[in-house]
Amino acid sequence: MILCIGEILADMIGEAAGADGAPVYKMFCGGAPFNVAVNAKQSGANVGFVGRVGRDPVGKYLLSYAEKVGFDNLSVQTDKVRNTTLAIVSLTDGERDFAFFRHDTADFNMDENEIDFSSYKNLGIVHLGSLMLSEKRGRYFADAIVKKTRATKKTLSFDVNFRMDLYENLEQAIAAYKPYVAEADILKFSDDEITAFTGKKTVEEAAETLAKKDRLLLVTLGSSGSAYYYNRITGIVPTEKVKPIDTTGAGDAFFGAVLANLDGKDISALSKEDIESALAAGNKAGARATQFKGAVKI
Repeated sequence: MILCIGEILADMIGEAAGADGAPVYKMFCGGAPFNVAVNAKQSGANVGFVGRVGRDPVGKYLLSYAEKVGFDNLSVQTDKVRNTTLAIVSLTDGERDFAFFRHDTADFNMDENEIDFSSYKNLGIVHLGSLMLSEKRGRYFADAIVKKTRATKKTLSFDVNFRMDLYENLEQAIAAYKPYVAEADILKFSDDEITAFTGKKTVEEAAETLAKKDRLLLVTLGSSGSAYYYNRITGIVPTEKVKPIDTTGAGDAFFGAVLANLDGKDISALSKEDIESALAAGNKAGARATQFKGAVKI
């Protein structure tokens, strides 16, 4: 089983302006770890999801949507004080630009005491979201999840998923992400994220600095596919060429399918075939996710 923990939020995606010229936004269910969970489930894995929403109309919509996914375990905590987190998304030729409405909202105020790993049957992979890391309370929660994951000898999955508008500068963002990058057994970056994080000029140089025994490092390369680095095994798996409608959630779709294909396998004994088969499935899922508006489709 894969347990995804982190933000579930509303993506407010801009559409054509109305007759009065005012921008029009449509609400979609999103949040990177939620998107990963949906795609892992749609790829055939047993999946649990833990997140937090406010007791408001947006939170009620997200909970209703999540219940339709068919997760094996679903635990969406309800915050009685804080509102649900919003992401304002604008699209230009299918490429997205984010801005967050997130002042003391629900997503990073999860209660770690409500999460009992022993209640998840055959739990193998714990996937941790990164949006929470911009806040002290979120980092405290993430530390507790890492500690539980290590104590129960589960595989820790982490997607860097930089959201620079939540930080004052790159250095502050790197400092927030660094402890979790160091801990991850399965670690995902995009090509621009990994060079920014490491300060290296190329993906290959950056990957060398993050190499760790039995760690699977994945780097998405956009239309060029995805790269992997695992012990002494490396390679690039190409993807199909598509014209994107909306790239929101494409990386999450990729990662969800990859995790589904790795679930149940020994992270310390992966073969080249194991990895490339998982990445091929991930590339297909990522490409499909660009063919509709919104991050996920159920």
